[in-house]
Amino acid sequence: MTKKRIAVIGAGGSGLPSIKCCLEEGLEPVCFERTDDIGGLWRFQENPEEERASIYKSVIINTSKEMVCYSDYLIPDHFPNYMHNSQVLEYFRMYAKEFDLLKYIRFKTSVCSVTKQPDFSTSGQWEVVTECAGKKEVNVFDGVMVCTGHHTYAHLPLDSFPGIEKFRGQYFHSREYKDPQSFAGKRIIVIGIGNSGGDLAVELSSVAKQVFLSTRRGAWILNRVGDKGYPQDVLLLTRFKQLVLQMCHESLINTYLENQLNQRFNHEMYGLKPKHRVLSQHPTVNDDLPNRILSGLVKVKGNVKEFTERAAIFEDGSREDDIDVVIFATGYSFAFPFLKDVVKTTKNKILLYKKVFPPNLEKPTLAIIGLIQPVGAIMPISELQGRWVAQVFKGLKTLPSQSEMITEITKNQEKLEKRYVESPRHTIQTDYVAIMDDLADLLGVKPNLLSLAFTDPKLALQLFLGPCTPVQYRLRGPGKWGGAREAILTTEDRIRKPMMTRAIENSSSSTSTITMARFMQAVVLFAVIVAYFELF
Repeated sequence: MTKKRIAVIGAGGSGLPSIKCCLEEGLEPVCFERTDDIGGLWRFQENPEEERASIYKSVIINTSKEMVCYSDYLIPDHFPNYMHNSQVLEYFRMYAKEFDLLKYIRFKTSVCSVTKQPDFSTSGQWEVVTECAGKKEVNVFDGVMVCTGHHTYAHLPLDSFPGIEKFRGQYFHSREYKDPQSFAGKRIIVIGIGNSGGDLAVELSSVAKQVFLSTRRGAWILNRVGDKGYPQDVLLLTRFKQLVLQMCHESLINTYLENQLNQRFNHEMYGLKPKHRVLSQHPTVNDDLPNRILSGLVKVKGNVKEFTERAAIFEDGSREDDIDVVIFATGYSFAFPFLKDVVKTTKNKILLYKKVFPPNLEKPTLAIIGLIQPVGAIMPISELQGRWVAQVFKGLKTLPSQSEMITEITKNQEKLEKRYVESPRHTIQTDYVAIMDDLADLLGVKPNLLSLAFTDPKLALQLFLGPCTPVQYRLRGPGKWGGAREAILTTEDRIRKPMMTRAIENSSSSTSTITMARFMQAVVLFAVIVAYFELF
């Protein structure tokens, strides 16, 4: 029987596992990558490339290595918990080499169009037109996995800033920024308080005369460093805490989290407190911003009302003169120009079942991978999406009817709009643990906590109380990995190793925050595990 040919568009953090997922199911992937290398967003380039994500030189990932790794290929234990972009790329290279993925990638090849074959309603096939070195090529594929991400097209809302055309200084989108050297001694306004805006304000404040951070809404600021020095996402992204979110009123959770964040620094006193609640916005992660505000190197301002030739006038009536540079950290828009009318996006809104499949196709042979913004890591979600999609393409899994899919999409959109403030950045928002378990359930790889509570209580406790690591989805079902259990139970060892570079006497007597304290709660929480199993 002839293998089904699958087009994978993009060789970044979503494209690489998608290639591997196809291979695992006996499909034949052909990956088209418009640049000359893998890595996507995480491959730093001095000069931004057209229609490609772009990062600055100092970028460090916001999710820790145990939460961001692919499920059957751990990040080396000596790598830091929060990796520099060069180390993320190094991990991608190791992953691609380990599973021999490069031979399936056609570099310097752009996808011009993806259109249905005339007999699509029966064949489900796609005509894919590509271009390499000025030469176009046409191929037919049985399925298409779009892995181009959502950090490609800069959102630059200049119409919202009257007078910017008269401004005589320099202004540009944050995707153009690379390093701080050329901004020494300048007065700079950074517009936007997402992760990029916060990072740029902090970095530039080390060389600039003054940095102003302009925010329309304000933000709640999270640390990378959590209690007792553990990575924050390792502590937050657990099934136990997901269950608490489900069982408690959202207002109560918001109040608790906001009080915790204000223990570190008072957001109102620092000019950052927003009107919305903490769970109503994608979090801004920044360990250094409060220190820079405290030292006066960064001053928080409200929204810019208008610009003059050298000044910015803010909505509160204040004014800052002699401004040299304005950087718009105003996010990104996503689009799929090669899909034409197949998949439509409007103001960053898109209809996708489980954030993957367009519901309007006669055959489920087109999937969007990684078009999500979780409170957590994207890459392991992309991998689970790819595993599920490969099984759908192979015919091992089926989708509900179109009406059922649209009903679920509408329901989820309503929940999203109710929870989050209206913003283009929140249209693809999701919760990490919830979407991972949801996809795993569809795939048949979700851990069975109730069964494990009887057969392997140590593992069950770690799965429930410990971080919801990607490795957990290799314990059972398709793609089961024999090393998964050991990898899960040694998570803390890998967290500690890169930091323990100096020998400390009596270190063996230190208490494990993640394991020992939780083990003592085992009897009490057993009933909760059963409740969790019944709920989900």
